Amino acid sequence: MSEKTKIIVAEAHCDGPCGVYDPASARIAGEAVQSMTNKMVALTCPSTDDGPAMAAYINTMSRYAAIKEEEAHKCKSELLVLWTDFFKPVHLETNPGIHNTFWQAAKLCSACKVEVSPTHAQELMDAIENIHNLFWAIKGREVPWIRAS
Repeated sequence: MSEKTKIIVAEAHCDGPCGVYDPASARIAGEAVQSMTNKMVALTCPSTDDGPAMAAYINTMSRYAAIKEEEAHKCKSELLVLWTDFFKPVHLETNPGIHNTFWQAAKLCSACKVEVSPTHAQELMDAIENIHNLFWAIKGREVPWIRAS
């Protein structure tokens, strides 16, 4: 290496050192999961003899299911970013349950993708609220839990 070559050392806690994290994106996706789940459960299946009504029903149910699965995947991705990029070993010292909290929330995202369960959708929202409170407590801020829906 020549004397003119300078080595610049940079440190970052993730792939993009923006430092912008917020569980709100997981909450929004979780709310969409819950909304689609509730809409699916409330949808009434028409008589199978009514072709146009069945086509409309299947179309609507398919759209709800696709949105639910997409948002559950988005929610899981957002939670995993918080877990793996924001939370550090020092946070485990004061919050030893972090890994289980996130693991359980991620498992709920998966359950919500493959099931139509209002119970699991609510459990997911409860898990996200818990993560919201944990996140903001670690940042030393009081940020109220407010749902868009």
